[in-house]
Amino acid sequence: MGQSKLYLEDHFPSPVKHTWIEFRRNHVSIIGLWIFLFFVAVIVFAPGIAPFSPTEQNTDVILLQPAWDNSGTIVHLFGTDSLGRDVLSRVIHGSRVTFGISILIVLIAMLVGFSLGAFAGMGHGLRASVLNHLLDAIMVIPTLIIAIIIVAIFGTGLTSCMWAITLSMIPKFIHLTRDLVRNACHMEYVTAARLDGASNTRILFDSILPNMIEPLVVNGTFALSVAILELSALGFLNLGAQAPTAELGAMLSDGLEVAYIAPWNIALPGAAILLMLIAVNLVGDGLRTALRNRLQQ
Repeated sequence: MGQSKLYLEDHFPSPVKHTWIEFRRNHVSIIGLWIFLFFVAVIVFAPGIAPFSPTEQNTDVILLQPAWDNSGTIVHLFGTDSLGRDVLSRVIHGSRVTFGISILIVLIAMLVGFSLGAFAGMGHGLRASVLNHLLDAIMVIPTLIIAIIIVAIFGTGLTSCMWAITLSMIPKFIHLTRDLVRNACHMEYVTAARLDGASNTRILFDSILPNMIEPLVVNGTFALSVAILELSALGFLNLGAQAPTAELGAMLSDGLEVAYIAPWNIALPGAAILLMLIAVNLVGDGLRTALRNRLQQ
C-alpha cells in the first residue's frame, strides 16, 4: 500500500535541466547534437578508427576511385589522393585536427575574454575606459583579417594559426562579458550582495557568473563555427597546417590540383567541414531557443 502525503510539493527542475528539457523539444537540434557528439568521438578515437596512417603513401594506388565506383575497392573506402594516401584516414585525422583545435581555441578565448571582460565590466576609471574604447575599435575589424595579420607577423604553421584565431576571438568574448557584467551589476541580487559586504570578486563568482554561464555557452557554440571556418580558411590559403599534416582546409587546397580528375579529394573534406558547421549551428540555435523559452516561463 502506497504511503499518502499530506503536503504535495511542486517539482521545479534546475536551470540546467530546464534548459535541456526545452532543448530536446527541438528535434532538429537533437540531430545536430548527435552529429556534434560524433565529431567529438572522432577526436577521441581517431587513431583507432582510421584504417591507415594519414601520411602513409602508396604509389600503386594513386588517385584510386572511391569504393562506390566500379574501379574502386573497399580497402580504400573514400579512394586515395595524388600521393596514394587514404582519403578516409586523412578526413578522420583532419576532422580531429580542425574540430579539436577549434574547440581548444574557443575555450582559451572564452577564459581570457571572461577575465578581461569582467575587469572591464566591474572596473571604473581611466583603465576601464581605455580598455572599453580600445575594444570597440578592434571589434570593427573582421576576425579573419586579424588572424591573417597575426599569421603574417609570426609566420605560418598550425601553432601560429591557432594563436592568431584565439587572439582575434578574444575581443568578442571581452565585449560579451563586459555587457553581461554591467547589466548584472544593476540587478537587485548584486545590490543585496554589496549591502552584505561582499567583495567584487565574491560578487562576480557567486552572484554574476552563475547567470552568465548559459549565454557564454550559447555564444561559444557560434564562436566554434567561426573558428572552424577560419582554421579551414587559413589552411586553404597555406597559412595554417603544413604538409604532411592532415587538416581539412589544407586538404581542400591540395585537392584543387586534381579536382577535375579526382573530385572526391575536395568533396569529402568539404562535406566534413559542412557537417561540422551544421552541427555546431544547430546546437547553438537550439541552446539559444531553449534559453529564451526557459527565461520566458
